[in-house]
Parts: sequence; C-alpha cells; structure tokens
Amino acid sequence: MVIKNGLKRPVGPASPPYSQGPYEMKQVLIKNKPAVDSFLRYVLKENFHRLPKENATISAAGWDTEASRNSNVDFEVVGTGATEDDITFGTTVGGILLTTDSSPAQEVIVAPHLGLSAAGTAQSAWTKTPWGTENQVIYEAVIRTGASIADTVIWAGLKLTNTATVATDDDAIYFRYDGNVDYWEATSSIDDTDAEVATGVAVAANTNYYFRIEIDKDRKGHFFIDSKEVAISGALTNDIDLIPYIGIQGNAKTMYIVKEKISRIIYE
Repeated sequence: MVIKNGLKRPVGPASPPYSQGPYEMKQVLIKNKPAVDSFLRYVLKENFHRLPKENATISAAGWDTEASRNSNVDFEVVGTGATEDDITFGTTVGGILLTTDSSPAQEVIVAPHLGLSAAGTAQSAWTKTPWGTENQVIYEAVIRTGASIADTVIWAGLKLTNTATVATDDDAIYFRYDGNVDYWEATSSIDDTDAEVATGVAVAANTNYYFRIEIDKDRKGHFFIDSKEVAISGALTNDIDLIPYIGIQGNAKTMYIVKEKISRIIYE
C-alpha cells in the first residue's frame, strides 16, 4: 500500500491500471455465508416488483386486461380461501403483505406460476427448472412475521405440494412454524419419513428472518437462519424435483415476503 497525498493506493500485480493480466475470476461457495452468484450455478431471484395474482388473472387470454398485464408472471397466489386481494404491497415494510381471511383454516400461499401456456408448457423457470435433490440446490428467502403469531402456521422452503401438513409430502425440506411450539423447525421428509427438528431460534412477532437451505453433494440439507446453521437433515431421496413455496395459515394472520432466491449447479 502506497500513501500519496494522504490517499491509500494498492500496489502489486492486481493494482491499477490493471495492465499485468490476465487475471483469473474465482468464486467459492462457503457455508455460513450468503450464496454468491457463481458462473457455476443457475440462479433465479425474485424481489416482487409485481404482485402474485390468481392463475385465471395471470393467464387471461391474450393478456388483454390491465390486471393480467400487471401480474407477476413467475408467481401466483393459491391456498384455502386465498384470493389475489389477500396480497398487497407493504406500506411501512418493504415487500409483499400476505393477509389470510377470517377463519383458522384460511391460507395464503405464494407459489411459482404452476399454470401452463396455451401450448401446454410451463410459463416460468421457477417451475420448469428441475430443482432436484441431486442438483445441490440452494434456496433462500427473507420474510417478516406479522403482529400476531398465535395460532399461526408459517412454512417456507422446498416441497412437492403447497400444503402446511407435514405428512402430505413423501419428500420435502423446509422451515416451519406452528403456533403450538416456540421455535422455527427444520422440517424434512425423506421417502415418507418425516423429521421436525427444533432449531432453537424463537419465533417472534414483527421480526425479520433470513432462511437458507443448502443441499450438499451428499443430498443432506443444511438449514440456516440469519446465516447461522441450525440443523442438518439426513440424505434426501435421490432425484426428486421439489418446488419452492411460502405460506401462512390462520385466522386473519399476516406476514411479509421480502425476497426469494434459488440456485442449482448447471449440470448435475
């Protein structure tokens, strides 16, 4: 480091004017740090610039309505009692606000657009891309809980179906909170054997959480909350393609989704 006129200037082969190349770009994925966008991985990000709508709105013939043109084409709203007016932009919080209707069974689930085009093909890479257990998938999400978490179920991660019921999917790996427990649970289903591991991270109202799930080359799922590893699953069933879902269930309950991200190795 050379100091000239009170300013620090790096010296060495990789210093300005960068005339001593060629230089090699290298990116390494390190656990306990956020996933980098590597040239070795296929990456999708969603910051919800547009609201998820119901499939019928998104798929309007010819995209000839204002509602369809303003829809998020990658994500849709599903769930028991869910309608597109249950998702709005946050006013004091960055992200989208999910609000369930008034009964305990009501849900709002944000799912990749599962509908098909007129030609019968998937309309979003979030759905069409195989997020396989053998593909070293990394899933990330930032959410914020609402003002009340009592009698609430929240789930976020990779599943076969969108349901909050643990026993439904033979294979899955995701975070889950049930109002009957105090902590986020690292939930996995492996060939119809379910495991719910308490992470020790308490669930609180009006709180941000950064979730990350990394499936390693041995198909074991590493669970992280706020960049701290909190659980490791057993080896997931080989060659199972999973789907990212985030949902909430309860009587007039709210939560925010700030962003989602998913990636995989380009070729297994």
